[in-house]
Amino acid sequence: MRRLTLIVAVAGAALVPATPAFAHGGDIPGATSYRSAVTSTTLDDVRVRSVEAGARLELTNDTGHSVEILGYAGEPYLDVRADGTWQNVNSPAAYVNETLAGDVVPPAGADVTAPPSWRKISGSTTVRWHDQRTQWRGDGRPPQAIADPSHSHRLSEWSVPLRVQTTPYEIRGTLDWEPPPVAWMWWAGAVLAGLAAATLAHRWPASVRAIALLAGLAPLAYAGMRVLDGETPPPVLILAGLLGLAAVWRHPPFFLALSGAVVALFGGFNETRIFFAAVTATVGPGWLARLAVTLALGLGAGMALTGVLRMRAAVPAVAPDPVSVS
Repeated sequence: MRRLTLIVAVAGAALVPATPAFAHGGDIPGATSYRSAVTSTTLDDVRVRSVEAGARLELTNDTGHSVEILGYAGEPYLDVRADGTWQNVNSPAAYVNETLAGDVVPPAGADVTAPPSWRKISGSTTVRWHDQRTQWRGDGRPPQAIADPSHSHRLSEWSVPLRVQTTPYEIRGTLDWEPPPVAWMWWAGAVLAGLAAATLAHRWPASVRAIALLAGLAPLAYAGMRVLDGETPPPVLILAGLLGLAAVWRHPPFFLALSGAVVALFGGFNETRIFFAAVTATVGPGWLARLAVTLALGLGAGMALTGVLRMRAAVPAVAPDPVSVS
């Protein structure tokens, strides 16, 4: 119990990030084919990155003074000040950007010519927001991707205007379409990992500790990559990982089967959408996130199979009824 408590505390400390301001609730795609990347900013002491698989921009203001993010008609939209982040409720962008699709109709009072009406949304100097200028707004796949689906294609070079008092600045970036990964290879990897884990555990029973360790770390690593990309800590992934790690110290057959099934289902199978899209909602290369999901799926299934086989082996054989001869 003490070991499990320590694991929970360490995982929580590692995965809980500082809370930025959110200009709206929004959406987080699990994976996508569109890579929106920030290439530069023309204002010093302002850090900007693309997060949540390109669904939002994140800006951190280290200048010590007010930095305005302008809306689609050049009106003040967000103001990141030394005391926190403010939103202009008269900006149409404040409503359009409530969803990734940009399908919210602004109210009649939202007018780009109206004087700003500022509402404080956070005490943080970091803000995240959807921005339609960084997204693919066409219907379906881009024509370039339809004509040549095996290569990457540059769709646009975008910019988002900033302002400090009356001086203009901008965030610059690119939008690319990326071809999908070869999904069957990751499924095959999960199958091979599961068979290897079950075989090792059968031939060398002590190896189940190492298998459980890797299986438990895989969903925790994937959760960490998602948190570092801007998502809040995913509790299902964390709990699945902790349950897998608990099997390192105590692994009676039933618990081994249970923990393995939880890791395989919630840390692996539920996340296999990233096998089919190039851009994942994680930091680092996409293959690393896919590897974590593959290991969770395969090793978790191997643990579950090992637990079931051990339970069957522990059941005593039923002796046949004696045959009476009259």
